Amino acid sequence: MRTIQDYLKSGAIDIAPLLSLVLEKSSAELISNHDYLLSSDEKSQLEDLILKRQKGMPFAYLSGNRGFYHLDFKVTPDTLIPRPETELLIDIALDLFIDKNQDYRLLDLGTGSGIIAATLADKNPHWQVTATDFSQAALDIAQQNATTEINFQQGSWFEAVANQDFDLIISNPPYIAQGDVYLDDLAYEPISALIAGEDGLDDIRIIISQAPDYLKRNGFLLLEHGHDQQARIVELLQEKFNNIQTFKDYNNIDRAILARKK
Repeated sequence: MRTIQDYLKSGAIDIAPLLSLVLEKSSAELISNHDYLLSSDEKSQLEDLILKRQKGMPFAYLSGNRGFYHLDFKVTPDTLIPRPETELLIDIALDLFIDKNQDYRLLDLGTGSGIIAATLADKNPHWQVTATDFSQAALDIAQQNATTEINFQQGSWFEAVANQDFDLIISNPPYIAQGDVYLDDLAYEPISALIAGEDGLDDIRIIISQAPDYLKRNGFLLLEHGHDQQARIVELLQEKFNNIQTFKDYNNIDRAILARKK
């Protein structure tokens, strides 16, 4: 195989976007230049990517970026790949405060590639946004993804923000249970950002128990969670939070919880 058309007919996984990546051509340009003959270097690069994709490496890691909400984000195997369901957290946060011009203080716990912090900061540059992660490698990527000023701090959960308080704490923490069959499909993503104990709630328990100490009066906690965890998380919240609201994602699956500090 040497021409674009040859490869498009090959049936390889994601062959069109892989061709676009190697040749720096749009889908339309691939079609209009279907008889283009790939050079030896282009062919070698493409076949290397085809092999990695066939072995299961996600396309986002091959391309090095992924779109989320209204921005494009750099991603590496040090960070989770942004997923559309997490955009629900952005919508909830943007609708939360009536006074859109107030300088609210926001904390994004376990920021990863920074999609939540960077998106909200870009939408509301006057918000004071802090983002933490225990992984310096992830923070390095998040800093590259920021479009406005964000206070990045390294530390596990609240360790990095001692003696600070916030109007909103938001997190998409690890919430997959050990041994979950779904993990087989996530083999290339950082395991520490996925698994949280036998029931997937270890990190959520830590966040819920400690969050009140870092929230302002009537401050909010917003969490993403697994499809079967909502009822248990509501129970965990009831001691120190009220006005608990639950949300389904765009596939009608239980996905997020918002609660207000008592």
